[in-house]
Amino acid sequence: MTDSTITAATNAAVIDRDRRSVFHSWSAQGSFGGLPIVGGDGTTVWDADGRSYLDLSSQLVNVNIGHQHPRVVEAIQRQAATLSTIAPAHANETRAHAAELILERAPEGFSKVFFTNGGADANENAIRLARLTTGREKVVSHYRSYHGNTGTAISATGDWRRMPNEYSRGHVHVFGPYLYRTEFWAATPEEEAERALRHLERTIQAEGPDTIAAVLLETIPGTAGVLVPPPGYLPGVRRIADRYGIVLILDEVMAGFARSGEWFAFDAFDVRPDLITFAKGVNSGYVPLGGVVISEEIARAFDDRIFPGGLTYSGHPLAAASAVATIQAMAEDGVVENARRIGGDVLGPRLTAMSAVAPVIGEVRGLGVFWAVELVADRETREAVSPAVVAAAKSALLERGVLGFFADNRLHVVPPAVITDDEAGRGLDAIEEVLVSIDPLA
Repeated sequence: MTDSTITAATNAAVIDRDRRSVFHSWSAQGSFGGLPIVGGDGTTVWDADGRSYLDLSSQLVNVNIGHQHPRVVEAIQRQAATLSTIAPAHANETRAHAAELILERAPEGFSKVFFTNGGADANENAIRLARLTTGREKVVSHYRSYHGNTGTAISATGDWRRMPNEYSRGHVHVFGPYLYRTEFWAATPEEEAERALRHLERTIQAEGPDTIAAVLLETIPGTAGVLVPPPGYLPGVRRIADRYGIVLILDEVMAGFARSGEWFAFDAFDVRPDLITFAKGVNSGYVPLGGVVISEEIARAFDDRIFPGGLTYSGHPLAAASAVATIQAMAEDGVVENARRIGGDVLGPRLTAMSAVAPVIGEVRGLGVFWAVELVADRETREAVSPAVVAAAKSALLERGVLGFFADNRLHVVPPAVITDDEAGRGLDAIEEVLVSIDPLA
């Protein structure tokens, strides 16, 4: 029998212990060697050797309120001392309070929240709701998207992670707007939106509108590149969905709860969905939690009809308590407003200015604390840098005490929404130093 107690250890010891016993997601197990993190506070985390890092990744773009926020930690502790768990079949005041706070931030006409354990099963159940209420099966989503790793959510995903996992039926993919690498020979944001909408509608027509239950989109595709939709695109999707009686699901798992500088990212795009999925920032990932915000029309369909879905930990009281504390702290401390200001006044201008001195930068795009820097080997051809360049940039940032988030050929600058100007400046200094010195052709 081995000793499984937690003891003070070095980075090397933690990595060795982890590698021998933990099976990691999206990884080749034999080569895994993730940085050990043993503590955190606000925008900072530290490893077992005592070295600190500015967390510009927010881990998986979810620690929106920062690490170890005292109000959220205290709420979890208080709830644990009162009632640590309860079955979803029971009414629970903490769960109801969390739902009320979420509904207060949803558009008019939303009446219920179905709680899940995370974003993947939120999208899974949103699709289920759409299929049950329309009597149709197909779901249209973007190729450049990620909706989670459960059976239906991964099939709705567009990126490479879908391909080894396509066990669910009824999924159709289209290209969404992405002007920098346009699929539509567009030269302006307006052309990109118009042509992407035409592509979407023609696909729906070709598939048969009466076979399509839902259009599922990330309001701002996150892992795919922080692809802020051009003006008119999301309202255009809404009009197409209405034309054919299709449910519009907006995936706010990554973009919501301050990440984009709004409570819900779609608040900035003049669109109202039928179903909203959320997770991550709603409680900054302190306890697993996600959910679906349901419109009155869809919720009423199940007043006298059983909804055939549920989870053992739906609305778990520890998770609900952490959501209540997170939302209250965000509202009282102006966290959403801080994210919007930091993005507009600090992150966006500084990252854009770097383009003039760092040839490796092809494009900068984003909102709030949700930014992507596209790294290219050649600005004219827009050829992406090699994986070796990305790995070198990641290592160089770590050497400078900055934890970055990299996806494909991009650096995503996605700090906690509580980041200060000084902290942002320090992180941006490190990014500029790395990107200016890097050889795009290496």
